[in-house]
Amino acid sequence: MIRRKQAVAIAATVAALSLTATACGGKDDSGNGKAGGSSNAAFNAATTGVVNPSDKKGGELKLWSPQDVDYLDPARAYYGFVWNLQRLYIRQLLAYDSKPGKDGTKLVPDLAEALPVLSNGGKTYTLKLKDGVKFEDGTPITSKDIKYGIERVFAQDVLSGGPTYLIDVLDQGQKYPGPYKDKDPNKMGLKSVQTPDDKTIVFNLAKPNSDFSYLLAMPSSSPVPAAKDTGAKYTNAPISTGPYKVTSFTASKGATFERNPNWDPKTDTIRKGLPDKVSFTVTTNAEDMDARLLNGDIDLAVDGTGVQQAAKIKILQDPKLKKNADNPFTGYIRYFVFPQTVKPFDNIECRKAVIYAANPKSLQTARGGPTSGDLGANMLPPGIPGSDKAYDPYGLTAGAPQTDKAKAALAACGQPNGFKTTIAVRNNRAAEVKTAESLQESLKAVGIEASIDQYDGKLSSSTIGSPENVKKKNYGIIVMGWGADYNSGSGFLQPLVDGSFILPNGNNNYSMLNDPEVNGLFDKAADAATPEEAAPFYTDINKKVMEKALYLPINFDKAFVYHNPRLTNVYFNESMGKIDLATVGVVK
Repeated sequence: MIRRKQAVAIAATVAALSLTATACGGKDDSGNGKAGGSSNAAFNAATTGVVNPSDKKGGELKLWSPQDVDYLDPARAYYGFVWNLQRLYIRQLLAYDSKPGKDGTKLVPDLAEALPVLSNGGKTYTLKLKDGVKFEDGTPITSKDIKYGIERVFAQDVLSGGPTYLIDVLDQGQKYPGPYKDKDPNKMGLKSVQTPDDKTIVFNLAKPNSDFSYLLAMPSSSPVPAAKDTGAKYTNAPISTGPYKVTSFTASKGATFERNPNWDPKTDTIRKGLPDKVSFTVTTNAEDMDARLLNGDIDLAVDGTGVQQAAKIKILQDPKLKKNADNPFTGYIRYFVFPQTVKPFDNIECRKAVIYAANPKSLQTARGGPTSGDLGANMLPPGIPGSDKAYDPYGLTAGAPQTDKAKAALAACGQPNGFKTTIAVRNNRAAEVKTAESLQESLKAVGIEASIDQYDGKLSSSTIGSPENVKKKNYGIIVMGWGADYNSGSGFLQPLVDGSFILPNGNNNYSMLNDPEVNGLFDKAADAATPEEAAPFYTDINKKVMEKALYLPINFDKAFVYHNPRLTNVYFNESMGKIDLATVGVVK
């Protein structure tokens, strides 16, 4: 499938991207790493700087999560916290810098020696690999391994679930089927990518596209050795290129990461590789996880959504706990979406009825109150160029249900007495379940009877990500959250509302919007000469989507995150909205 090319990157053009290496570590005067619980620990300190800087090695970093990984395979992973986890064991040509604040949104060389060299009017990107970069078995990483890793993304019949931007940009009408059906004897048949030698890789684009460097920093651009590729089973034991290797993985249970002896820190300015071991544990009891976290038994809830309400209250009332907590914007929007393929949500007035009946303040409270985020107004969060936080077409920031408008909308859609529908929600996201219950209660006031179906959160790709299943299950309302794949209007909105991104599995365009005008605005933004010129197109897209009443924004998300005070190098990387695992250490 040939998809629309992506829009102009907002953060910077490739030529302007920072080359500065990581500098988040620090040593005391003795030359040893500073001990845990340093004096710079304070509420929200990790949102603006590095808490407890250290270069001390050793110990076990204990990560827990109420959500299992979707995939460890870099071609298939799409959960934001998994992309953070993958900074432990995979590398790309480029990566986001390991720094707090805006510096963490800048791309720097990782496996590549330098940022891309552009030629051919901005349509050709040439990169060379560093010397000494290896897979976990000691085999040198070559340009062919990177090309093969990228080609795997094209095998959507085998490796669905992850982002498909690379297909959009690199297929160019070839209809490349992926390496498993590649007729080239060396499985190197993707024509737009060339490997003139083992250290050089050349990308030939159909048109200039300054988003392209961001695609090279995604996990889906990671090298994979063809000889070790096991297709759909690769997710169980992906081959490492980072400081850790996957030594065990059990779905719904967790994983263990141990040192990769063939990772050379001299080649890596992004990662510190401080702990001797990293354990990842999946739990079904978020409250128990919070208790363990506050007791110091574990180090971090790695999913990044924050502690539950009981733990939050306890932290806010205890200054000793509070100084190890932060309340950052995550870059996410929490929202409800209405699939147009499920009746009566093919009617805009029925969709408006739900939006007006909702109680925004109650929804915010269900997610944890004001510390969970600001009331949502539209579908383009603050910080993304083209966004306008004040744009509130349905009056949601007033914080109250609008019952009269809801009843008028029901009459207009031919359902004056209401209707029945189903809300789909992940069963391992307590805050999402509570927002579903809040909406369910509000809808009763206008005669809309909504049942709640709690599905296994790790099966999102095949449950709500399958348009066929959504229709079969009568999922008229879906609860979900979304953050930008990269910091631009295309990186945030395009997977949600561009019709060419609708997929039979792993779909994120839950509303099934395929509007030529909206799709065309993405094309116009992509053709803009500068990020500044592209931004107004995203403003227009946001407005047109909101006018169609396809989404009910809940909030511009914040997380209330607590970390074990023994952690070192703690800061929030703005490219992920999470504590950066690339540099975190522990004091034994």
